Amino acid sequence: MDWVNAVVQGILLGGLYALFAAGLSLIFGVMRLVNIAHGDMIVLGAYLGLSVTAVLGIHPLLALFIVVPCMAIIGYVLQRGILNQTLGGDLLPPLLVTFGLSVILQNALLEIYTADPQKMNAGALETASVPIGGLSLGLLPLLTFAMAVVVIASLQWTFYRTALGRAFRATSDNQEIAQLMGLNKRHIFGLAMALALGVTAIAGIMLGIRTSFDPSVGGGRLIFGFEAVIIGGLGNLWGTLAGGVILGVAQTIGAKIDPGWQLLAGHLVFLAILAVRPNGLFPRISG
Repeated sequence: MDWVNAVVQGILLGGLYALFAAGLSLIFGVMRLVNIAHGDMIVLGAYLGLSVTAVLGIHPLLALFIVVPCMAIIGYVLQRGILNQTLGGDLLPPLLVTFGLSVILQNALLEIYTADPQKMNAGALETASVPIGGLSLGLLPLLTFAMAVVVIASLQWTFYRTALGRAFRATSDNQEIAQLMGLNKRHIFGLAMALALGVTAIAGIMLGIRTSFDPSVGGGRLIFGFEAVIIGGLGNLWGTLAGGVILGVAQTIGAKIDPGWQLLAGHLVFLAILAVRPNGLFPRISG
């Protein structure tokens, strides 16, 4: 039963990693942009949630209704004002610019919030559990996984069932033809980044409820997000969820074998999958 519990906890942990990765997967699928600052934007979402809860005295989950729109606006302005100027045939400029953004964000958060670890207080939600099949599952991990499924399903529906999604796919497939058809690629890319950072805000809030954080933890969240995206297949949203689950299960099983192997086990599984399937387990399906 202990091993079953480790697998189940890993699956639930994978929901958090899928939230980390969903925004990365979306913006790569739309504009082929690799955002090095993504982890720091997750931390920014956590700090915005912390500020909202402290100022308004509301529950962190209610803070989502304020933080998500704020992060979406930041994403749109950032894409239109800076990142659109870096996009083109060369992958280096957006990598350098987002690396610079990462450094700026870390230092700005350090200046404003100091290096002291912070954590959001979600009250009874943090310790509540429900018995399922002889296992005691935390309500917060269950909620996080459910939110990941809803987010991925919503993004998938938006991508393939809405006019905005058609615009995303058309611009991704061929920017020149999309512009000839009347689509403003700069606006479309701005909307994609807004949507991605809205999802990132959810990831940041759930991170802040689950564990303590400080301005320096963005790099680790970026690695987990990248690994989940690459395991699942670049640009494949459901693959991102599967990648997060695989990474989470690998970590919890590694921790079960030896507590020091938790992160190492996840990285080893990532490398093994990358060696066998360089494009990920579920490469992006067009259309």
